[in-house]
Amino acid sequence: MSPSPPRIAIVGGGPAGLTVGLLLHRRGIPFPIFELRQKPTDEELAKPSGMLDLHEESGLAALRECGLYDQFLQLTGDCAETQKVSDKDGNILYTDEGELSERPEISRHALTRLLSSHLPAEAIKWGHKLLSAASSTTPRGTETELDFGPHGKQAFDLVVGADGAWSKVRSLLTDVKPHYSGTQSITATVRQATAKYPRLAAFVGRGTFSALGLRHGVMTQRGPQDSVRVCVFLTTADECFAVSSGLAGRTAAAAKDRLLDDDALLGRWGPPVKELVTVACDEESADNPGAAVDIKPLYTLPIGTSWEHKAGATLIGDAAHLMCPWAGEGVNLAMWDSLLLAHAITEAREAAGQDAASFQSALDPLMKEFEVDMAARAKEKAEETYSNGQMLFGEDGAKAFTQFFLEAYQHLAGAQGGGDTQSRPDVI
Repeated sequence: MSPSPPRIAIVGGGPAGLTVGLLLHRRGIPFPIFELRQKPTDEELAKPSGMLDLHEESGLAALRECGLYDQFLQLTGDCAETQKVSDKDGNILYTDEGELSERPEISRHALTRLLSSHLPAEAIKWGHKLLSAASSTTPRGTETELDFGPHGKQAFDLVVGADGAWSKVRSLLTDVKPHYSGTQSITATVRQATAKYPRLAAFVGRGTFSALGLRHGVMTQRGPQDSVRVCVFLTTADECFAVSSGLAGRTAAAAKDRLLDDDALLGRWGPPVKELVTVACDEESADNPGAAVDIKPLYTLPIGTSWEHKAGATLIGDAAHLMCPWAGEGVNLAMWDSLLLAHAITEAREAAGQDAASFQSALDPLMKEFEVDMAARAKEKAEETYSNGQMLFGEDGAKAFTQFFLEAYQHLAGAQGGGDTQSRPDVI
């Protein structure tokens, strides 16, 4: 009987899944990517989306190995690396021009398009919702069966869970689940901001803007279509805040009065920041008539989440180490995971050839090392993320954040004088 080649599947078509898929594709290793969403249209991918700053040792390193670094640089003009910090009344306490930054920004949609456009069209199975995953022992080794409901069941020798916060693949490895972080997020977008609202566009600047105070925050980033993406972060112990506050189901325009009048929310904030939120909510509703306001609780996995290695499955990205966006590390850790996992899979395939059982035997020690290393990296970044969140959403987050930047710049300026060229810390 001829040997049976190893079957590899990736669940999730976000940055983590697409990156590991592209790296395997470049090495001639076959796989499908199963993605819950339907295939996005070009029009959808052209819309403003969240901006992602990629770091040298992780996201940028993965793009270089994918052969996409030069193409990536052509997609980074929408959001500058500048920072502005204001207090709750709109007084600017800190501003820079990104002088010491080496973390270019790309929109999430642009990164998705960049990665997916270099994969064969048939590699991504759109509209596949994973209902469950189960592992069993067979003559060829550990086999993991994925149930996609109407799309049927399929078995694989290795399943890579890149399926995000509420990962179904995670249940194969650990019972740990995300918990509520204590923060609610409301998002709205202003397109063509410079032409429509030149004063507000100048107020928030060309890059990232953070207004902080009273344990809340209003943060913005520039993006495609000369947009300003506005995120309101509210600290509350109420996980069901959207429903209990009455905001769930309302349009953004209808929700803004509650946000801006309630002293427990943004009622005590100054006119410049309130105007920013007002314009964002009105523009969001004008662009998406009748759509409910985008409000959601933020979740995180416990710091230090890890699991005992089990053959046949692993996790990367948010499925492995979900955290809040206070350190800008989520996508970077995910792409770093993908880079190192692709190395491990490639080494095992080269050692095992076309035999699935030999592949699992060769992969297991490499996977154990990968998962231990990933857990250690994620723990460090999760601790940094938690610390940043405590700083940003204290009673006077603006003062604390300003001090953070001033101290960081002093440290890095001194380090650069001694020949150290590391980039500055980034928080969102």
